[in-house]
Amino acid sequence: MNIKALSNFLILVFASGILLLPSLSYAEKKVGITKNIKSLDITYGGKTVTIERIQDTKHKLTNGFAKTSRVCPPFCVQPIEIHKDVKTVGEVELLSFLDNEVKNNKGLLIDARLPDWFEKGTIPGSINIPFSILDGGLKSKHATRILKLLGATVSDDKWNFDNAQKLLLFCNGMWCGQSPRAIKDFISMGYPPEKLFWYRGGMQAWQLLGLTVVTP
Repeated sequence: MNIKALSNFLILVFASGILLLPSLSYAEKKVGITKNIKSLDITYGGKTVTIERIQDTKHKLTNGFAKTSRVCPPFCVQPIEIHKDVKTVGEVELLSFLDNEVKNNKGLLIDARLPDWFEKGTIPGSINIPFSILDGGLKSKHATRILKLLGATVSDDKWNFDNAQKLLLFCNGMWCGQSPRAIKDFISMGYPPEKLFWYRGGMQAWQLLGLTVVTP
């Protein structure tokens, strides 16, 4: 897959993000991620970014993600499973995805939110493919071009996803429907659900754990 071409295309369409390349770091931290994982170093926007938890054990959220209640609809609680073949993952699995699939150009971490949300802060290593750009499915010239940049091929109007990237999508949190909608659109276009993963906790859970957020 041509990562540069995909990034340039998305920048042109939505003025979005950049990319990645991680390696685990085990520097001593008072507040680790797991017993064995203290931090994760990735290359993002040409710079090394360390994903770690905030070391201040008295830190509390004060931004919009500290809010507990939002009007439903549209901000309704999402189920754990959105498709029987799409795996729902947590933070540790997301870090593993960065360190394996993303690092080896076998997968992409996708922030499915609209660009204005993405620009306020995102998970290091993610690129922005807004859910709205997939509207219209295969009838959308943007969506079909994205599929090709993700490694899918088409011949005689039949799509082949054998070499398509694994995708891990997220949005604002367990009350946000943007990444579920993007996943459903990908599936409707023929993307294999077993190549799709969903971080249900999104930005709210990520920040509740004090994990690193970057501004693209």
